[in-house]
Amino acid sequence: MKKLVFFFLVLVSMNSVSAQQNYVPSSENLKNRAWFEDSRFGVFIHWGVYSVLGDGEWVMNNQNFGLNEYRLLPDFFYPIAFDAANWAKLFKDSGAKYITFTSRHHDGFSMWNSQVSDYNIVKATPFKRDIVKELVEACREEGIKVMFYYSLLDWSRDDYLPTGKTGKGIIGRDSTQGNWDSYIQFMKDQLTELLTNYGQIDGIWFDGHWDKPEADWKYNEIYSLIHQLQPQCLIGNNHHLATFEGEDFQMFERDLPGQNTTGFGTSADQVGNLPKEVCGTIAGSWGFDIKDRKQKNFKEVLTYLVKAAGYGSNLLLNIGPMPNGKIQDYQQDRLLDLGNWLRKYGETIYATTGGFVTPTDEYALTRKANKIYIHIFNPNQEKVLIKDFVPEIRNISNYDDNKSVSYAHTDLGLEISLPKPIDKEFLILTLDVK
Repeated sequence: MKKLVFFFLVLVSMNSVSAQQNYVPSSENLKNRAWFEDSRFGVFIHWGVYSVLGDGEWVMNNQNFGLNEYRLLPDFFYPIAFDAANWAKLFKDSGAKYITFTSRHHDGFSMWNSQVSDYNIVKATPFKRDIVKELVEACREEGIKVMFYYSLLDWSRDDYLPTGKTGKGIIGRDSTQGNWDSYIQFMKDQLTELLTNYGQIDGIWFDGHWDKPEADWKYNEIYSLIHQLQPQCLIGNNHHLATFEGEDFQMFERDLPGQNTTGFGTSADQVGNLPKEVCGTIAGSWGFDIKDRKQKNFKEVLTYLVKAAGYGSNLLLNIGPMPNGKIQDYQQDRLLDLGNWLRKYGETIYATTGGFVTPTDEYALTRKANKIYIHIFNPNQEKVLIKDFVPEIRNISNYDDNKSVSYAHTDLGLEISLPKPIDKEFLILTLDVK
């Protein structure tokens, strides 16, 4: 029966070319967008056979592997320490409301029991367990929603050829075998599996458009298929551009909305009105890198979370589990540190709005009803000046002890005298506004 349902849905997808034109989100989709905006914090998980080499998720491209060489990796992928329940509990304790898991990265390896590719966790590794299934079920037990990262580009399939901007040095691909229609259908078949075999999925996170930016990715067909299978499912695409029709949220890689400090990001004039999400790493790389020495401390990840909220955006904070299935201690520590902080101060982050005052290196503001929360990143100073502050104030108090704080309106903005002494990462002030 499952196979009949699957092939029926594939047939539907083949006949829905124009269904996403003039996209109008469903009521279920709008409800899910509201949940997404309220959640403010999720965990990104980059994990696949590339972790065996301990050199990040781009190792196949960066080291110019041959296909036959790289396809030895699944034989070594046996994550004996993987425990989906422990992972899900960690995510719950971190204060995250959802995860985004790399179901398939650029190397083309699928982390579920795909029926349209034997190059997957069940058929190609001695582990022979469906990681996606176990993780989805465990997260549901903890009340964590699930989204899937899915790579548009593929360094292993011949039908993806000719190569785009990446993968040019990978040995063993047959450049005469490119078949774009076949590749698009393959992706639709896999997305159908992910959206029919694992219950409610709350988002699809695409990546790789930038590899072939001029290609006809047939987003009308792909986005329509997703919204037909699961109307509430949110679609985002990491193309670093203004959103395309049919997308439900906008993401920003290693950057805050509109800043584009990376040089490849989204410019300020391309930031739209859809729900927003910034993604970044605890480490330097996304996937496991055994030599990664760019480990962020608690204040760095907390500042990222608070600034993202100040822009009215979620933070999707990445971890890169080791090949044995264990999440490194320092990454667990950062997540648990955030969880401890959010248990006390989550009111100032969850279900808040931002963007009414642009965050700086000194502060970020969030709002909930008639309360505004000012997060001061350097509390050991006498005063802070909030420029361009418009709302009329009734009172300002210290969030921790509710004691009033003195302030004054000047020609430059709102000047606040900070309480002393402060022995915290941040100082949070509560403004009651009219």
